[in-house]
Amino acid sequence: MTSAIEVRAVEKHFGNVSIIKDLNLSVSKGERHAIIGPNGAGKSTTFNLISGYIKPSSGEIRLNGDVISGLRPFEINRRGLSRSFQVTNVFARMTVWENVRCAVLWATGHRYAFWKNVDDLPEVRRRTAEILDDIHLSHRRDVPAGLLTYAEQRELEIGITIAGGANVIMLDEPTAGMSHAETERAVALIRRLTEGRTLVIVEHDMSVVFGLADRISVLVYGHIIASGTPEEIRANPKVKEAYLGEEAH
Repeated sequence: MTSAIEVRAVEKHFGNVSIIKDLNLSVSKGERHAIIGPNGAGKSTTFNLISGYIKPSSGEIRLNGDVISGLRPFEINRRGLSRSFQVTNVFARMTVWENVRCAVLWATGHRYAFWKNVDDLPEVRRRTAEILDDIHLSHRRDVPAGLLTYAEQRELEIGITIAGGANVIMLDEPTAGMSHAETERAVALIRRLTEGRTLVIVEHDMSVVFGLADRISVLVYGHIIASGTPEEIRANPKVKEAYLGEEAH
């Protein structure tokens, strides 16, 4: 079966500094795959390479069997991959409704035209309303996004990420900075919204990782030292030594 994401012998150098070294990663279609590792391991760089925000120095990246190495982020997005970022990335002065609607407009093929009224597009209104229901923010639809709580902004960003109907979703530390209760709600939301899709997630909270992921890859100094099921990763002595330590028990 074709992998959703295939990273083959990818390297990334910034000047004389090698950040990613011979990176090989395979994510199956429909799988929830977590990438973990200590600070500075190269997790965000890996995300940026796959999503096109930076280009690999060498190697190849495939999405659903097609080579995407070197494509621009919007070109990769149009091929079915959408991602979020570590830092909340919403339009603070626009309402919750307008934030989601922007993503829906692009996904449904609508472009700027001064003679068109976006309120006269029933399919856009319907899809926007559906997403707000999905992320439980319908009651906040007219609130400027900048006035939402941090957890609500993260939920909104997840809504924007899935608005385009992408079949591969990448979430970069979606529960960072959340309380225990907020994290539980976010994990339930992610699990529900990514059902039937491929999910790749970077996350520091090990309870989230081991509770959500089907498979886990451990990245250390730009190189994957282990990939496997949560049970296999817990039992892997290299992982215990390099990253998890006593948490693995």
